Amino acid sequence: MKKFSVTKQRKWWWTLSSLLILTGIVSMILSWTNPEIGSPLRRGLDFTGGSKLQYELDCSIASNCKPIDIAIVRELVKNQGIVDPIIQVVGKDSTGLSIRTKDLKVDARTKLEVALSEKIGKFDPKKTQNDTVGPTLGQELFQNGLVAIGLSFGLILLYLTFRFKFDYAFFAFVALFHDVLITTGVFSVLGLVGGVEIDSLFVVALLTIIGFSVNDTVVIYDRIREVISLHPDQPIDQIVDDSINQTMSRSINTTLTVLLTLLSIYLFGGDTLKNFALCLIIGFTAGAYSSIFIASTLFGWWRKNHPMKPDAVVVSSDA
Repeated sequence: MKKFSVTKQRKWWWTLSSLLILTGIVSMILSWTNPEIGSPLRRGLDFTGGSKLQYELDCSIASNCKPIDIAIVRELVKNQGIVDPIIQVVGKDSTGLSIRTKDLKVDARTKLEVALSEKIGKFDPKKTQNDTVGPTLGQELFQNGLVAIGLSFGLILLYLTFRFKFDYAFFAFVALFHDVLITTGVFSVLGLVGGVEIDSLFVVALLTIIGFSVNDTVVIYDRIREVISLHPDQPIDQIVDDSINQTMSRSINTTLTVLLTLLSIYLFGGDTLKNFALCLIIGFTAGAYSSIFIASTLFGWWRKNHPMKPDAVVVSSDA
């Protein structure tokens, strides 16, 4: 059976990743310059602070279930003295409403809800949500999330340098950065065109993606190091291809198993977990791809141009 050669098409893999990352970066720039968003990603209430009000028309009343006119909503909100609100009509039939603004007191929220209900229709009380987060807490959550991601990158780089060598660790770091950039890029596009927001669960998802992705990369690196030790005279491209072919089925099967679970959460887990599951689906897919097609091919390209002595290794039976 002919083996699949990853290294021969390395430029195609790199080009595909570059296009995906570039698309995400362009979207982040557009989001940053958009006054409504003002950052690379559309930040949710967890990070910005303020009040988020969500309403949905009660469609059990036939005459009540009609698309919401956002112009009417804007006028009503303006008359309530609310400054710079972010208003979105949501739902398949445009019967839902999302309003995000600075912190509103209970009386102000009640007054607004009554005014909206009188003008556009009765809301379903079971689907009404009022969430409030202080601006200080939101900023603290955002900063702590960035610190956690940066710290995880640094510790992983140190660990891989200690376990392997710096070139292994560096290209694993590149692959992890690739996964984070693609995931954030996709969510930037979704935020720009679909109003999808990120919250504290998004940071949790990114940290999970980093851990999952580096595990796949370590499995492949272990095999590469083992083959280099056993066959030091073989061309590095052949070693990389052989190592990937020996470990690819494990990586793909593991990823597919996890993706099936995440797909179930995405479809049936409710609105709270939907974006969290979507983030993991994108990140885990990118992680499996980068471990096979980015980290390994970059390492092979580097060693081909900068040969080193074979690594001392204890042959393992796993992977």
